[in-house]
Amino acid sequence: MNPLAKELNDVIQTEAPFVYQMLSELGRELYFPKGILSQTAEAKIKAKRYNATIGIAIESKQVMHLPSVMKYFSNMLPAEVLPYAPSPGKPELRKRWRKEIFSKNPSLNSKSSSLPLVTNGITHGLSLVGDMFIDPGNTIILPDKIWGNYRLIFEVRKKANIQQYPFFNDQQGFNVEAFSKSLNEASQRGKLIVILNFPNNPTGFSITSSEAQAIRDALVEIADQGCNLVVICDDAYFSLFYEEEALRESVYAYLSDVHPRILSIKLDAATKEDYMWGFRLGFMTYNALTQSQPEALYNALEKKAAGCIRGDISNCPHHSQSILLKAMDSGTYAQEKAEKYKVLQGRAAKVKLVLADERFPAVWEPYPFNSGYFMCLKLKGIDAEEFRLCLLEKYGIGVISIGKTDIRVAFSCIEGQDIPELFELMFQAAQDLMP
Repeated sequence: MNPLAKELNDVIQTEAPFVYQMLSELGRELYFPKGILSQTAEAKIKAKRYNATIGIAIESKQVMHLPSVMKYFSNMLPAEVLPYAPSPGKPELRKRWRKEIFSKNPSLNSKSSSLPLVTNGITHGLSLVGDMFIDPGNTIILPDKIWGNYRLIFEVRKKANIQQYPFFNDQQGFNVEAFSKSLNEASQRGKLIVILNFPNNPTGFSITSSEAQAIRDALVEIADQGCNLVVICDDAYFSLFYEEEALRESVYAYLSDVHPRILSIKLDAATKEDYMWGFRLGFMTYNALTQSQPEALYNALEKKAAGCIRGDISNCPHHSQSILLKAMDSGTYAQEKAEKYKVLQGRAAKVKLVLADERFPAVWEPYPFNSGYFMCLKLKGIDAEEFRLCLLEKYGIGVISIGKTDIRVAFSCIEGQDIPELFELMFQAAQDLMP
């Protein structure tokens, strides 16, 4: 094992021995190299005459650039766009995003939390978690309503086993009882990975405060029994909560500092929250109880994650980070986000109003939704894939089929005035296929 990896492992073992046990075989071997990157960092400070350390080009004391490229960044300097960003991300952006997390999650204010690392979107963040904490054969607890890419990331790439539980209970709320039962059934395996995704993709459902407390209590109970828990809070659609009962905070805030056997990891992104999908810009933040120095633990985990990034994609796009930072520091950022929120909230309300049509229960039943980009329908007596193809081929409408009965509708990409016609045509397609 590389001495740098051993040094990081020693810190983690000292500050949080259970977190050390959670690391995968790869996770224990990860480290951030002191080669070109660290020498370049030293040169930036001390090389006052000439700096010949890094593989970029300089011309007339500026970053070399093509005017045909930089003309699309007319309000930015080449140095803000073109050079490599640090593997953990741009420091100013990481601090700014951490401030944003604490602002949106007031329950965190008395708790410790790492400085977020920049990831290439949430998918990259999930992959990093997999590299650091998941070995082949580990069990991942997920509901039966999931984003399909979890299977590629964890089942296919990491060879983990996904164990699912029913997402909704009979009262159309989060099925805490089934969640707790699933935890208990798998807890004898020593380490569990739990993914909590609210607002949920595909259903657009978010939990209440009391359900978040019940989730926390169920996890603490399992931790008390000696099981180590890596809890991933996939907050891809965070802040898009449209109804009063929906919890406005991340479950991450409820799980922080609750038990030494619980490592909570918050994954969030500007890709969804700030409507920057193609910018591939996400964040990964840690919380764990430590012996005395949480910053020592977080720095060690950060260096392992940065080493993982360095050995995979090297670093995340610089221009995405610079643009987001400038946007967040602009005087209109909050107002602009509020305006877009109202548009999506209005679409969700319109969908609910349209679905109240007394004809529709004959062909489908909507799952509860109160947030995010999506909602789902459970078809009655109709195959979901057959319904999807009928919509596509006969009506020119695209939706997503999930399993035998479920259809996902992304109301986020449908103009409000078009929502009634969308569901009317979907109803016609359902009637075409009814036996």
